[in-house]
Amino acid sequence: MAIEIRSYRSVFELERRIYRVDRVRLNPSGVPVRGALYFVALLLVALLAAALPLVGMSLRLLPWYMRDLALPLGGAALLTVIRIDGRPFHLAAWSLLGYALRPSRIQCAGAAPLPLAQWRPGALVMLPDGSEARLRRMLCTGPAQARVAVAHERLEWRKRPLGLLAQRERLTVRELPGRRPPRHPQTIALRPGVRLRVR
Repeated sequence: MAIEIRSYRSVFELERRIYRVDRVRLNPSGVPVRGALYFVALLLVALLAAALPLVGMSLRLLPWYMRDLALPLGGAALLTVIRIDGRPFHLAAWSLLGYALRPSRIQCAGAAPLPLAQWRPGALVMLPDGSEARLRRMLCTGPAQARVAVAHERLEWRKRPLGLLAQRERLTVRELPGRRPPRHPQTIALRPGVRLRVR
C-alpha cells in the first residue's frame, strides 16, 4: 500500500488537541484547541448579544444552558469541521473579509474609479522579422534598418531637381525567386525621410 504525500506541510502540520483536563478524560480522539477557542469566542458573542436591547430580548427567552452552553458548543463543533479551500474557518474568514474590504481596482496608491466605457486597443501594426523564406509587401519610412536574408535587387529613386516633379527619395527592394540567398543577411540603413518599398 502506497500513500502519496503532496506536501511535507500536511505531514508536520499536527493539530493540537486536549485529551484530558486534570483527571477528567475527554473524547478519546481529543478536543481540538481551535474548537475550544471557537467555543470561548462564541460564548463571548452570546453574552454580548444578550446585553443588547433588541437581540437580547429574544436570547433571554432561551434557557441559560441553551444560550450559554448548547449554542456556543454546537457552533464551535461546526466551525471546527468546516474547511474552506483546505484552510480552517478563521483563516478563510479573515481572507474573505480582507478581500471584501479591499478595493477592486487600484491606481497608484488608492482606489480608482470604474471606467464608464470599455477600452479597446487600436489597430495593431505587424511587421515581418525577416525569418521567413520570402519577402512580404510593405512600406517603411526612415530612419530605420531593414535586414534582408533572401536574394533580392535594389532600385534607388532619388529626388529630381525640379520642385514640382520632385519625389521623395525612396528605395525599392524586389525579391529574385529561384536565386540562391546570400550567405550572410544584408542590412539596409535608411536615412530620415527615405522610403523603403518591398515588393
